[in-house]
Amino acid sequence: MLKIGVIGAGHLGKIHLRLLKEIPAFELIGFYDSSIETAEKVSTDLNVPYISDISELIRSVDVLDIVTPTLSHFEYAEKALSRGKHIFIEKPISNTLSEAEEIIRLANQHQLKVQIGHVERFNPAFVAARDHIHNPMFIEAHRLAEFNPRGTDVPVVLDLMIHDIDVILSIVKSKVSHISTSGVSIISDTPDIANARIEFENGCVVNLTASRISMKNMRKARIFQSDSYISVDFLKKKAEVISMHDTKEKENPFALIIDPGNGKPRKTIEFNNPVVQESNAIKEELSSFAQCILQNSRPIVSAEDGYYALKIATQIMDAMNHQIVIK
Repeated sequence: MLKIGVIGAGHLGKIHLRLLKEIPAFELIGFYDSSIETAEKVSTDLNVPYISDISELIRSVDVLDIVTPTLSHFEYAEKALSRGKHIFIEKPISNTLSEAEEIIRLANQHQLKVQIGHVERFNPAFVAARDHIHNPMFIEAHRLAEFNPRGTDVPVVLDLMIHDIDVILSIVKSKVSHISTSGVSIISDTPDIANARIEFENGCVVNLTASRISMKNMRKARIFQSDSYISVDFLKKKAEVISMHDTKEKENPFALIIDPGNGKPRKTIEFNNPVVQESNAIKEELSSFAQCILQNSRPIVSAEDGYYALKIATQIMDAMNHQIVIK
């Protein structure tokens, strides 16, 4: 059993605390929060010890779960890694690329595991669809949210779009070649609506849209490849796969068949709704981190993955700030 502590008892931190109590591989030692008032209330409500000294908390655990604002990720990550502790860090990995590089260096130096909280990788709809995704050539993703002041302390690219950036980078096995963007600031000082077109060396094109001032919530990706179309609804947790193959001599009489003409073979269209297993994505990502430590395996979302997602997000924000194309 791994002893774990949590830093940060805000909205997401409280969720982590509740779920960690349910994961057999972890023994929840306690948590720290900079607000004593918040900490005392959370400690009472969740029956979890509040440890007021960060150094004491780090000394007492094998794993540190960092669920604080992005600006403090590096500070706590550095303290934990320097003391030989594995760390789970909520997304994004850090505030800057240089901080992310140092986290990776420290983890490698001390042979420690680091996992980043890109939770959509564990969304049951994406998990159900993932095996059907082979060589995507066009992807369109929309992540729209109703206005919530809690998210305006960071740009919409880091708050929302980075979820889809990480998912895309996990399924497109190629390097980014071009990025072009547009963004509009309406409520906050940074863009509240952002669009990015990402081109990859293998020809894949990705169109991402993120908004935090929409009338309704949407988290959906549409993935096109040579023989199929895959739809993933991260919000409603549904997946759909529409695939196409050459029509066989003895085809299902009820199959949908199209004739492209010009002497080309007829195509049969198949509709498939992969079974989406009910699960809690946050609990799944925390459980997977425990197993990667115990089995000495690579985290599903590694520090390197977190660095790459932050790198692309940073390039998108730079392009919006300067209205240029990244090459």
